Amino acid sequence: MLAAFLGLSALALLLAGGAAWFLQRGQIDARIDESLTRSANELAQLAESGLNPVTGEPFTSAEDVVVASIQLTVPAHNEGILGLREGRTPLVSQQDVRLRLEDDPQLVAALAPLVAGDDVVLRSPRTATAEYRALVAPVQSLGGAGTAADQAPAALVLAYDRSAEHAEFAQVFRTYAVVALGALVLIGVVGWVVAGRLLQPIRTLSRTAQRIGDTDLSARIPVTGNDDLSDLSRTVNGMLDRLEGSFESQRRLIDDVGHELRTPLTVVRGHLELMDPRDAADAAETRDLALDELDRMNRLVDDLVTLATAGRPDFVRPGDTDLGRLLDDVHDKVRTLGERRWLVDARADVAVLADGQRLTQALLQLAANAVKFSAPGSVVALGSAVSDDGARVRVWVRDEGVGIATEQQERIFERFAQATTPGRTHPEGAGLGLAIVAAIAEGHGGRVLVASTPGVGSTFTLDLPLAPVAGPSSGARADAVGPHAPALDGRHGQAPGALTAPTVPSARSAATPSLPPPTSGPAPAVPPAVGPDDQHPPAHPAPDGRTTR
Repeated sequence: MLAAFLGLSALALLLAGGAAWFLQRGQIDARIDESLTRSANELAQLAESGLNPVTGEPFTSAEDVVVASIQLTVPAHNEGILGLREGRTPLVSQQDVRLRLEDDPQLVAALAPLVAGDDVVLRSPRTATAEYRALVAPVQSLGGAGTAADQAPAALVLAYDRSAEHAEFAQVFRTYAVVALGALVLIGVVGWVVAGRLLQPIRTLSRTAQRIGDTDLSARIPVTGNDDLSDLSRTVNGMLDRLEGSFESQRRLIDDVGHELRTPLTVVRGHLELMDPRDAADAAETRDLALDELDRMNRLVDDLVTLATAGRPDFVRPGDTDLGRLLDDVHDKVRTLGERRWLVDARADVAVLADGQRLTQALLQLAANAVKFSAPGSVVALGSAVSDDGARVRVWVRDEGVGIATEQQERIFERFAQATTPGRTHPEGAGLGLAIVAAIAEGHGGRVLVASTPGVGSTFTLDLPLAPVAGPSSGARADAVGPHAPALDGRHGQAPGALTAPTVPSARSAATPSLPPPTSGPAPAVPPAVGPDDQHPPAHPAPDGRTTR
C-alpha cells in the first residue's frame, strides 16, 4: 500500500513538473519570438524614417540603416546582433555584447543566403556551438544615386542562444526535482508511520484471529479511537462475543443433556432389568414408571432446547403487545393450573414492544411455580404497572406459598438449581423454569426480581423497558430482595423504586397504575385486590420484583 501511495505521489509530481516544463519552454520561445519581431518592426520604422537618428543625416544605403540599427539596439543577455552584406564581411556591434554571432561561422554561412530576400525570416539553426533562434530582416536598396556598394542589399540579424535560455530555465527544474525527491522521501517516512498506526488494528485482528480456536474464544481486539478501523474492531469483537456465546450454549446443552438425561435413563433401565415379565402387576407398574420418566425427559429436552436458543437473536421477537390484554389472557389460562384464588392486583393498559408469546410463557411458568409451592385455596395474583416516567413496566406473579430463604434467592435462577422447602425432600421438576424466565427477561433487555419471606409468600417480577434494547441486559440475571427491601443498588442498571399497586374494583380493572420514583425505605403494602374467587383477599407486600423459579 505504501509503495502504491509513493508511486502515485511520484507520478503526480512528475506530471506536474513535466507540464510546467513544457509550458515554461513554450513561454520562453514565445518571449524570444516577440522580442525578435519587435526589433524587426523597429528596423522597418527606422528605414521608413530615412534619417539616421545618430547623425541626423539621411540614409544613403541599406548598409547605413543596418549600422544605425546595430548602434541603437542593446541586445539582451543571451542575444546577439549582426549585419550581413552580400560579398562583404559582417557588420558587428561595438558594444559589450555577450553573444558574438560573428564568432560562429556556421551560423553566418547558414543565414547569408537570406540577405537578398524580401521578407523577414525566423529560423532555428543549430550549429556546433549552440542552438539559435534567429531573425533575418533584409533592407533593400534605398533607390538613390550612389555607388554599386551603396545599392547592395543588407540585412540585420538578431539571434538568441536558445540553449542558454533553456539552460537557465532547466536549473529551476533541477531544483524542483531535488525538492520533489525530498518530498517523496518525507511522504514515504510519514506514510510508513501513519500506515503502521492505521494497520496496527488489522495486524492485531489477524493475530487475534490466529489465537482463536474452538476451545478458546476469549481473546478480543483492543479498541481505541472512533475511526473506521475502531468500528471494525468493535464489530469483530461483537461477532466473537456471539460466537463464544454460541459455543458456550452448545457446551452447556451437551453437558446438561448428559447430566440430566442420565438419571431417568438409569431409572428406566434399572426397573426394566428388575421387572418380572411374568408378573402382570410388576410389568404394569414398570410401564407406568417408564412412561412417567419418558414424559419427564421430554419436558427436560424442551426446556433445554429453550435455554439453548436463549442466546440467539430470534429468541425474542418483539412486536406491539397490549399488556392489559396479555394479562387477561394469562389470567384465563392460569385458572386451570390449580385450585387457587386467582386475582389481578393491578392492570396496566399500555402497548409495549415485547414478544407476547415469550412473556406469556414466563408468566405461566411463574404461575405454575406459585401453584407448586402454595396451598390449595391460597391467593395467587397477577399484576402489571408502568413507571412514572413511562420508561419501564413491571409484570408480577404473587403467591402466599412457603417462600424462599434469603440465602437461596440468588441461586434459584441458575440451571438445575432448586430451592429446598420444608416437607419436600425431593423437589419436583428439573430446576430449569426460573432460568427460562430469566432468559426471557434478559432477551427483552430487562431482568427478573424476587421478593420473598419464608412462610409468607413470594413475588416474582419481570422488570422490562417499554422500548427494550436488543440483546440481554448488562446486569445480573436476577436480584433477590426481601419483602420490605429498598430499591436495588446500581449493580443491575437503573435502580427501580418500590411498586405500589392501586386498588382495583374488579379482576380486570382498566386503570393503568404507575411506579413511583425510587425510594430507600421499605416497600409499601399492596392494597387489597378483588378477584373473581374472593371479594376480600388479604393485603400483601408490594411486588418489589422477583425472578422465576
